[in-house]
Amino acid sequence: MSSLVHRQSVRQLGLRVVVARSYHDESFGFRKPRAFTLPDYSLTQLHNRVKNAPLLRYVDSLRMHGHRAARIDPLDLLQREDVDALDPERYGLVDSSKKYDVNGIIWTKRVGEAPDDPEHWTLRDITDHMRSVYVGRIAYEYMHSPSKTERLWFSHMLEALAPPLLGPPQKKRIHELLVQSETFDQFLQLKFPNLKRYGLEGGESMISALDALFSVAARAGVQHIVLAMPHRGRLNLLTGLLQLSPASLFHKIKGGYEIPEELGAVGDVISHLIASPTLTYEGADVKVSLLPNPSHLEAVSPVALGKTRAKQFSLLNSSPGDCMLGDKAMCVQLHGDASFTGQGVIMETLGLSNLPHFTSGGSVHIVVNNSIGYTTPASSARSSLYCSDIGKMINAPVLHVNGDYPEDVARAIDIAFQYRHYFRKDVIIDLLVYRRWGHNELDEPAFTQPLMYERIRSRKSVPALYEEQLISDDVITSVEAQAVRDAARGVLDSELTQADAHIPNAAMFQAQWQGMVWPAAENAEHDPATGIAHEVLERVGRASVTVPSGFEVHSRLQRHVKNRLQAIEKGTGLDWATAEAMAFGSLMLEGCDVRISGQDVGRGTFSQRHAMLVDQKTESVVVPLNTELGSQGKLELANSSLSELAVLGFEYGLSWERPSILPIWEAQFGDFFNGAQVIIDTFISSAETKWLKQSGIVLLLPHGLDGAGPEHSSSRLERMLQLTDDRFYPTNTCANVNMNVAFPTTAAQYFHLLRRQIKRNFRKPLIVAAPKGLLRLPAASSSLSELEEPSTFQPVLRDPLVEVRGAERVILVSGKLYYDLVKERDTRGFGERVAVVRLEELCPFPFEALGQVVSGAHEVWWVQEEPRNQGAWTHVAPRAAQVLERPLVYHGRREDAVPAPGVGKLYREQQELVIKGAFDGL
Repeated sequence: MSSLVHRQSVRQLGLRVVVARSYHDESFGFRKPRAFTLPDYSLTQLHNRVKNAPLLRYVDSLRMHGHRAARIDPLDLLQREDVDALDPERYGLVDSSKKYDVNGIIWTKRVGEAPDDPEHWTLRDITDHMRSVYVGRIAYEYMHSPSKTERLWFSHMLEALAPPLLGPPQKKRIHELLVQSETFDQFLQLKFPNLKRYGLEGGESMISALDALFSVAARAGVQHIVLAMPHRGRLNLLTGLLQLSPASLFHKIKGGYEIPEELGAVGDVISHLIASPTLTYEGADVKVSLLPNPSHLEAVSPVALGKTRAKQFSLLNSSPGDCMLGDKAMCVQLHGDASFTGQGVIMETLGLSNLPHFTSGGSVHIVVNNSIGYTTPASSARSSLYCSDIGKMINAPVLHVNGDYPEDVARAIDIAFQYRHYFRKDVIIDLLVYRRWGHNELDEPAFTQPLMYERIRSRKSVPALYEEQLISDDVITSVEAQAVRDAARGVLDSELTQADAHIPNAAMFQAQWQGMVWPAAENAEHDPATGIAHEVLERVGRASVTVPSGFEVHSRLQRHVKNRLQAIEKGTGLDWATAEAMAFGSLMLEGCDVRISGQDVGRGTFSQRHAMLVDQKTESVVVPLNTELGSQGKLELANSSLSELAVLGFEYGLSWERPSILPIWEAQFGDFFNGAQVIIDTFISSAETKWLKQSGIVLLLPHGLDGAGPEHSSSRLERMLQLTDDRFYPTNTCANVNMNVAFPTTAAQYFHLLRRQIKRNFRKPLIVAAPKGLLRLPAASSSLSELEEPSTFQPVLRDPLVEVRGAERVILVSGKLYYDLVKERDTRGFGERVAVVRLEELCPFPFEALGQVVSGAHEVWWVQEEPRNQGAWTHVAPRAAQVLERPLVYHGRREDAVPAPGVGKLYREQQELVIKGAFDGL
């Protein structure tokens, strides 16, 4: 009894810890998923487990090691070893006719139906039953889970007698899907023999697997499935299960557009096409959204996770109170075996799966395992036994299944979904199939895998084998089977005749995107009003540092609170964090949510934000803008894992789903985006022109040379600007650039940039070279009047003291260097002789605004602290020359391999030359 009391007290203590750290440990803005627990072993069962300990060890060994002997490889190339642990004699069990009480050792009833009665089986029956479960064509790995409840759940689910069998309708459905996929591949090979289609031949059971998953999910109440997948079998899935018109595909294959040509977008290759049909299963509808993806394998996985979470958020707001996380939306991710084990984004994305600000209620992962990556065999592609072993980092259960047996695949899918539905955690299906051709149909795989492909080419296809089985079992006749093939071929023949006449459309502004416009449209509002009323600013500012009565703020943060309140009272001296809070809070009052994620966003990398405050006695957390403002919109501060690629991908996916949210990813330092370059290159900078996908994602990248060395100084502005499609010449129309790049120098400018993201009637990524030293610099602070109506963001800031026309030299500059130059000018007494003009927005380049400011200038220099081959120089120089009608003079550091030196003395010398040299010759 004392032991039980101790366990209860520990559980209660643990509960108190969870409550105390509720902000960190609970998913903000979501309801908790329902808990699911199984009863503990009864005293009778515990006694029997002790009495029959050798049997218990044998049974647990079958659960633990059965997968090592299972028949899961359709080619039988997977190295299988004799598993001594599966021999009952190893445990002293030698009499196969001897009976044992299996109560509490083998679970012969379904989940929740475990009687406490003796049940005697012979050793032979025990061995036969357990081997049929664990050493068959499905292999299970779940005993590594630290959760006893999850282990028991699997044992109940798998060991209960008489698993459900598929009826004739389900078998005919599987046959039809397999045949359609095979016919499609054969048709493309015949009509377009030089096409790289990345067909599914050998892996057709992927289609039936997804059909089974969509079916069980729809019948369980899931309304939306967000699907991410690479190229293998994508066209089969699109034109089959996902109902994409084959005519549209054939039109694209022949060189046509998949999007309306008049939009000016460039499109993408056929293996990245998408569809979003609503499928119906037994009267239950489920919308399946296949996301566009780049050729960088697995990069789409965190994007899908973010979109799913955002979808679930929207559904929770419109669903009954008992709707839980994961009830209505589900993420399904398809992977290749080589990329699943080889791409780091998988590890990062799995690491997000159970975090409170990133979980979506569990993803179903299906690894389409060809046992080869391009030409690399599994033995050279991974260090682990299975490609799915990476999933064990989050204790995800794994179901390995032989793709030659579609009915077993359907069984594995059902079990995987039931697990996800109960526990709202990720689950992995390792679908072992083969690739009939090479990486694409133009490759010759026998160059590098002659024995594998000798075996592949000598065997019948998966659809043919299953068809023979159904005919043998009298489920269908050979005539019916041929009719299915003829019908599939007839559809494709008909669709091909319609390909040339196909007219693509663009479904861009549906559902939550209603009211938005194409950024290049005439009615696009590029510069909306962003100022707000004085009283709203005061209200938000005060709320941002107000805490509940009795809440003890850290003593050093009392100054933070006091300074903000004093600045609001005076109407001047609003620092960067205050302006940011006012932007957030004002948007929240207008009904918009704000989400900012990164590795230290609650406090802020430079201890500047403090949007969340921690009670010094209880460690309870309060977000004042949420508790004190009373707004409809909410602020989510998602302190993330130490990941860039997956976290940025997640936030980007969220922005696709919710145009009404302000999504921000903040790097600890600007150059940390390097780890997420794939997301920036293949999604953020290019999704609009490839896929017509808009996003309002904001990247805050702290930038500025301050002696921190090569890796903490630069946001690599040159890379961001190179990725833009900014025009080189001024035009009469507003530029529709692929993303905005800004380098603001005042708190007010930052305020207006953030609000502009939401107030526009379209969405565009925003890259901000964010400040470090300017966060608290008094000269960079702003007044309330600069945030009030009718103020807006200004792409160019003229010198407030010096007229350009009368100055001997005009210095163009971006960022914090402005303040150093002004200080040097004043120190040396150059007064009216030098005007310093700030370029606040680099893309789109402000041709007109700059022309108005520098009109009549005699001599114009560009000054930057970054090396000449970095920073904004290469972007600004040719464009400013168009405005000035003469070359722009460069002054700054010489070319360098790094953004800044690591030697302090050298940094100071270089910085002094940059600042003082800007006034040489005067």
